[in-house]
Amino acid sequence: MTIAEIAKDFTELLKQGDHNGAAENYNADDIASYEAMEGPMAVSHGKEALRQKSQWWQENHEVHGGSVEGPYVNGDQFAVRFTFDITPKATGQRVTMDEVGLYTVKNGKITEERFYY
Repeated sequence: MTIAEIAKDFTELLKQGDHNGAAENYNADDIASYEAMEGPMAVSHGKEALRQKSQWWQENHEVHGGSVEGPYVNGDQFAVRFTFDITPKATGQRVTMDEVGLYTVKNGKITEERFYY
């Protein structure tokens, strides 16, 4: 598959709400993930660490709706924009989350993801 095909399929799975399927199909075993924050989940390495981060996020946020836009491809990278209407359970305050994920592809797998918000 080309990077454009990977980006399209990955993003389509996200649009369908299949975040776990997208990660399982396309994340490299040694993927690195970088969040735009400090703390224990700012940097994660490996598929299992990303599974745990995703599980924590799902358990700690109520999602009321959202959208996924893209992909926007450039070379070996593509970007996806996420907009979600969420309530973090820790605060109980409903907010709109707007972020961009930048994904790097090598050898047919996503080797790095960086989030900007």
